[in-house]
Amino acid sequence: MVTPKQAGCSSVAAGCSSIKRRTVEPHIQEKIARHPCYNEEAHHYFARMHVAVAPACNIQCNYCNRKYDCANESRPGVVSEVLKPEEAVKKVLVVAGQIPQMSVVGIAGPGDPLANPEKTFETFRGIAQQAPDIKLCLSTNGLRLIEFIDQIEELNIDHITLTINAIDPKVAQYIYSWVYFEGKRYKGIDAAEILLERQIIGLEALTKRGILCKVNSVLIPGVNDVHLEEVAKVMKQKGAFLHNIMPLIVAPDTMFEKWGVKNPDPAMLNQLQDKCSGNMKMMRHCRQCRADAVGLLGEDRSAEFTKEKILATDFQYDMEARAKFQQNLEKKMDEKYAKKIEREKKKRNSPSSQTIRIAVASRGNGKVNLHFGHAKEFMVYEIQNETIRFIGIRKIQAYCNGTANCGDGTKSDTLQEIAQTIKDCHMLLCSGIGETPKEYLQSLGIVAVIQKGEIEDAILDSGKFYNYLNSTSEDQTLSR
Repeated sequence: MVTPKQAGCSSVAAGCSSIKRRTVEPHIQEKIARHPCYNEEAHHYFARMHVAVAPACNIQCNYCNRKYDCANESRPGVVSEVLKPEEAVKKVLVVAGQIPQMSVVGIAGPGDPLANPEKTFETFRGIAQQAPDIKLCLSTNGLRLIEFIDQIEELNIDHITLTINAIDPKVAQYIYSWVYFEGKRYKGIDAAEILLERQIIGLEALTKRGILCKVNSVLIPGVNDVHLEEVAKVMKQKGAFLHNIMPLIVAPDTMFEKWGVKNPDPAMLNQLQDKCSGNMKMMRHCRQCRADAVGLLGEDRSAEFTKEKILATDFQYDMEARAKFQQNLEKKMDEKYAKKIEREKKKRNSPSSQTIRIAVASRGNGKVNLHFGHAKEFMVYEIQNETIRFIGIRKIQAYCNGTANCGDGTKSDTLQEIAQTIKDCHMLLCSGIGETPKEYLQSLGIVAVIQKGEIEDAILDSGKFYNYLNSTSEDQTLSR
């Protein structure tokens, strides 16, 4: 088997970074440098893909319905087609050839990869042999994680996402309908106790072997919302690298839909992330990707790479060309980060100024490059003293569809929903916006500004502009 080197910049997969990130050890930074999920900076530049080879699952979550799929549906567990391992490997090679910034391949379903171990590891072995420059990533509920820890380590799968929604069986029993373990189906608190015990054992094993673990937790209002602070504390104690608290997406025909459980609003999510960030690093840029997602976070190009198209495609996998392309991307990322650090140093001793919260419409590449009407999400930032802090992602329904006129007044309900989602923001940055939404947002105190270019540069310019607009105001308090 051909495997990439685990240290040193001579490997095309090394992902070595010349800028030392604060609070991150060099060997850890090397692992996460080109991983868009583990590295907030990298997600603007590097892409990922998921291959759907694992249809079976060994637990039933009360928020999950893997049968529901449509072109606009984006959430974990959803796929349009399941692949055989050999089809998945070819798809990886084709996609990586056409999207050179694609640096990570994950298996995340549509069931649980470790409930389909033969298909999962056959796929990973094929990728490792034919594309050793690509990082391997696996998402699991953890029920069978400890059984396959040796194979995970052998294949250099050094990024594992483990979904842990509770550490108390009394809470977890309301999250899971059943757990299938060692030939028997368990329900209620018995199921919860088995799953939680196996999850902790698996996490401890990953930590012991130096395999990075991102813990995903679904925020379920009225079920585990208060409990997740304790989950964060225990995850840090057990050695998790990153904690991703994701908002519940109530899928059709699930127990949570029948029980009337509601999706959390952005304020609830942000407050909980802030509370838990004192315990460990929070992931705030998650897009809750489909199990067949392709491209940068926030975009999905899977429709370009259907099984039919992949099987009919001739390809040439040029690992050296990919390495050169990604090295240039990383250089650009490092230069941007260095400027950010220098800016923060200069402003560290400045008098504290007001904090401005800004929503950004972007189609990726770290730029303001999307029209308001086409946005399906906003990236939300805060700026104070030219120090920029990323807050999180706000999902919305697009204001415009197809060739619809973005300036007409027929979409008032959608506009009101969008405004409600970003009501705590002072500004909105986008590449274009119609008069109707612009005036409506202005009436709510949200200044819409047409900007283009790098997100951080646009935020800095807009922050200064906003301060100028309010410089003559008697009340400089901008809190919502």
